[in-house]
Amino acid sequence: MQLVRGIHNIQPEDHGCVLTIGNFDGVHKGHQRVIAALVTKAKALNCAAAVLVFEPQPQELFAGDKAPARLCRLRDKYSLLAELGVERLICVNFTRKFASQSAQQFIEHLLVEKLGIQHLIVGDDFHFGKNRLGDFTMLSEAGKKFGFDVTDTASCKMANCRVSSTSIRLALEQDNLNDVESMLGRPYSIIGKVFHGDKRGRQLGFPTANVLLKRRKSPLDGVFAVIVNTNNGTFNGVANIGSRPTVNGIRQQLEVHIFNFNTDLYGQCIEVIIKKKLRQVMKFDSLEALTAQIKQDSAQAKQELNNID
Repeated sequence: MQLVRGIHNIQPEDHGCVLTIGNFDGVHKGHQRVIAALVTKAKALNCAAAVLVFEPQPQELFAGDKAPARLCRLRDKYSLLAELGVERLICVNFTRKFASQSAQQFIEHLLVEKLGIQHLIVGDDFHFGKNRLGDFTMLSEAGKKFGFDVTDTASCKMANCRVSSTSIRLALEQDNLNDVESMLGRPYSIIGKVFHGDKRGRQLGFPTANVLLKRRKSPLDGVFAVIVNTNNGTFNGVANIGSRPTVNGIRQQLEVHIFNFNTDLYGQCIEVIIKKKLRQVMKFDSLEALTAQIKQDSAQAKQELNNID
């Protein structure tokens, strides 16, 4: 799949596509339904199926640390969209200058001049441009003028609830991992590159693979029973997600102790699949107390994962 980073990198050969616009955070079942319609329409019109996303996501620019936690990074989004048949991912740098342009500028400069869209699929509640004055009606009228069609996204319903990134975040907060898996169409996982930590886990007898979360905040935190996919195979483990209060941890990261595993993972991308929450992150009075708790967590994780199997 082609990745276009920034409006300035859109080339003449990128002109002409079927487009949808959104955050696509998590690429859940509702998103998957939209992408299926996008790919079908693109094939019918014999042009590229394209998705336009913003980095940072708009709420991250305007709300800062109060913005919702991301379900996935851009890298994960890219892979998931590619698997669904998207041919072009256009990533627009979302700045205050970009946000201040008029809705008409957004349509005429980006959608028409730069992308030459043939068809647009967006939610009927989609708003854009300065003061969010652009809406579905404006897009429909522009389509008549510039020669593209506009259709709205039908919400994906499940148990009379709309599948959304917000509902998935809420389910993660409430430890409803079965609901999360149902809405995503896959278990929730975190993917990232293993980096050199302070070797604290090794000193305690529980070596860990450390992954920086690289997001403002994680959508979940705590200690979890996990399954880890590596280049060396799939293994069970126990993971701490969040800070490390006992050893003055500040950065949010994922630390996973993989059972019966002693291979070097540094620099490798691993996928940590969250299967069961064991407890909240807590601060211990001593490293001895922390070590005892890790032993207990490991035993519980092994039991939980055996039950799942």
